[in-house]
Amino acid sequence: MARRLGVTSILRLLLLRHAKSDWSEELDDHERPLSSRGKKAAPKIGSYMHSKGYEPALVLCSTARRTRETLDLVLPKLRTKPKILHQRALYLADWPHLLATVRKTKPVSPVLLVGHNPGMEQLAIALALHPKNPAERGRAERLAQKFPTGALAVLDFDVKTWSAIAPGAGTLADYIRPKDLVDHAVGHGK
Repeated sequence: MARRLGVTSILRLLLLRHAKSDWSEELDDHERPLSSRGKKAAPKIGSYMHSKGYEPALVLCSTARRTRETLDLVLPKLRTKPKILHQRALYLADWPHLLATVRKTKPVSPVLLVGHNPGMEQLAIALALHPKNPAERGRAERLAQKFPTGALAVLDFDVKTWSAIAPGAGTLADYIRPKDLVDHAVGHGK
């Protein structure tokens, strides 16, 4: 559920790497579509997000075709209609640029960032640098092994504005990959 932040709030950042893309055609990288596997995985991630209450208030999305298609397959599974900003600068952006983009965001939460590796993986690792408990350590270890296509990292920050987030300050609340959802029952959303 989208919420405007008050005096004491936790900001939530959802990092979604685009689903598996199709390499079968000779296209410019920016124009590569999703593969059939990606088209199956993205709605599952959307259903998972819905089942966990990960309903973004704002979406920051790369302009690449594969990120836009991923988002188009995730959104129908959610109950909210977030504001969506497509930004060319997010296409293959490095993690410091991704972090700077999030830091400039208005204080709404959750924010969903849909992008590419290696920037997405590096941002998730940088923000969750200091796991606080065994469950979070386990998630962080899985994330450090690989942030595959379609993966979602959920990070919480005990700050009032996005400008205050910093490396190591996030709590890795969840990390899920499409392959984790094969036998995982999730709600179907709309």
